[in-house]
Amino acid sequence: MKITRFAQLGAVAAVATLALAGCASNESNGGSASEEPMESTLSGTIGATGASSQTAAQEAWVANFQTANPDVTVNYEPTGSGTGRENFIAGASNFIGSDRAFKLEEIEENTFAACADGGSAGIVEIPVYISPVAVAFNLEGIESLNMTADVIAGIFAGQITNWNDEAIASLNDGVELPDLAISPVHRSDDSGTTETFTSYLSAAAPSVWTYEPDGEWPIEGGEAAQGTSGVVDATRNGSGTIVYADASQVGGLGTVSVGVGGEFVPYSAEAAAMIVDSSPLQDGRTEGDIVFDMDYATEEAGVYPIALVSYEIGCVEYEDANVAELVSAYFTYIASPEGQDAAADNAGSAPISDSLREQVNAAIALIG
Repeated sequence: MKITRFAQLGAVAAVATLALAGCASNESNGGSASEEPMESTLSGTIGATGASSQTAAQEAWVANFQTANPDVTVNYEPTGSGTGRENFIAGASNFIGSDRAFKLEEIEENTFAACADGGSAGIVEIPVYISPVAVAFNLEGIESLNMTADVIAGIFAGQITNWNDEAIASLNDGVELPDLAISPVHRSDDSGTTETFTSYLSAAAPSVWTYEPDGEWPIEGGEAAQGTSGVVDATRNGSGTIVYADASQVGGLGTVSVGVGGEFVPYSAEAAAMIVDSSPLQDGRTEGDIVFDMDYATEEAGVYPIALVSYEIGCVEYEDANVAELVSAYFTYIASPEGQDAAADNAGSAPISDSLREQVNAAIALIG
């Protein structure tokens, strides 16, 4: 069942409640009397699973959206991207967050039980969470290290095994590196963050990292943990540990500045966003399927190349008109300047550009 265009417009208007309330409260006493903010007409519950990297952003998005729409409940469980995609195919989630989009062959081969008619009308995939993937470590007294792509790949491939190895020391003059074994930590679950990281290693250090990009860690053995919080906790609780994880959750650990074009670039939301701005959209996608073809081997100055572009994924058509209305409204809030600023404040992510927001809103308008 499809909702009408009028219902979609009503949902968008309801999402604007917070912004309207803010404008009203900022009116000066000398101006005209402010109108009361419009009450939300939305109600119901939607459930989602997916990317643990989005945890901090989703906490902010859900809190603000439910404040604006008090009769709505949004449940987001950070299960990991792979589980989220499986749940969406199986119909166990109304929408999902994922650190990678569905591949074209996955869309062709699967029916999506979350959607009307198995998703025959298509799916919507919108990139609304852009964040650096930090390479973070636990070494007493050391807050930052420089590393090239080859060195990072060598560590995680098990070829560089001690912190005072010359490959690391030569890039970090004046830093007293300990004679201590390196203990890499990786995700045990199927993870979009892992796929982002292995895509970077494959593109930027192909002579060292000989594995294909994948959401599942390709090397047997080593220390593993579930989800972003799991690998970060394992790194904090270890000694000589090193991990790749969404930068929003690595506070208190040392971090790596990554070699790009002859300089070393520390992670930041702004530097991560630069790789998105310079990357084209993938060919063969539908209007509502906005997926970037990331250039992880970029040599462009100032770019932080290990950038996570995480997606919200929903249906073009839902069986339940109310679910469609709620998903559309929630996606609209997430993509709004207010939603992007909330994520930036809570998770340190990079707000999407105005031009990308136009594309995203056009995709959201397809939901019915």
